[in-house]
Amino acid sequence: MFEAGTSKTLDTAERPVPPPRSHILQYILIGLAVVYVAASLYFMYSLKTRLDTLEQKQIALNDAQQQLLARLHSTSNEFKQALTTEVGMTKQELAKRAADLERQQRQSAAALSSEQKEQGQQIAAVNTAVSGVKTELGGAKTDIQKTQTDLAATNQKLEKTIGDLGVQSGLVAHNAGELEILKHKGDRNYYDFTLTKGAKMPVSTVSLQLKKVDPKKSRFTMNVIADDKTIEKKDRTVGEPLQFYTGRDRLLYEVVVFSASKNSITGYLSTPKNAPTPVTP
Repeated sequence: MFEAGTSKTLDTAERPVPPPRSHILQYILIGLAVVYVAASLYFMYSLKTRLDTLEQKQIALNDAQQQLLARLHSTSNEFKQALTTEVGMTKQELAKRAADLERQQRQSAAALSSEQKEQGQQIAAVNTAVSGVKTELGGAKTDIQKTQTDLAATNQKLEKTIGDLGVQSGLVAHNAGELEILKHKGDRNYYDFTLTKGAKMPVSTVSLQLKKVDPKKSRFTMNVIADDKTIEKKDRTVGEPLQFYTGRDRLLYEVVVFSASKNSITGYLSTPKNAPTPVTP
């Protein structure tokens, strides 16, 4: 054990400065949104290319129809000339040729109509797909804005406070959701726990033991076992940062309890980024 004056001087000199706040989660969300929007834009570009191809095909079909009409007109003229010049052709032969020409014209017109109908359906499908992509883009923008709003609201709920040793604490989580936000920020190491009354539980490189709990008053008493020493945190309040120094480098650890029930408490232990990590079996 250190003497009182010496311990106070060491604690003051070796208190770590909380690292700056990070916005990594927000950057990840924005990055995902940018990738989604880029993929959607590429899909729209692909659909636009298909639409242009279909339109060019439609123009080609129209040209083919004009050429067919021109050929039919030419054939009709030839037929008229045949009536006046080919005296040896019988009426039956002329009627057969006229019927064949009329049948070919009907078949060509039907094929052209069917092709135009199919092209129209394909163009309508492409237009529908483009409209769907535009709708999805609008929904994605709305979701991104809502996510940013929710993240900003959560960050406002996280607050800094003074621990029981009088040291400025980092951001304090009041529930499991806010604890996840702190974990994603990456400023410190976080270990969540649920302690049952009377049981001793290893958390990171220390052990915690719940001795008493009063859920009505949101108060509790617990022991912190670190460096072969027991530190009693007596009659503490839910949400209060409980601070202690441990290790050869006298690093500042914090315990925060954010809920208390009849026989248990739930919270987390936070340690500096350079603190020793627990040994896993």
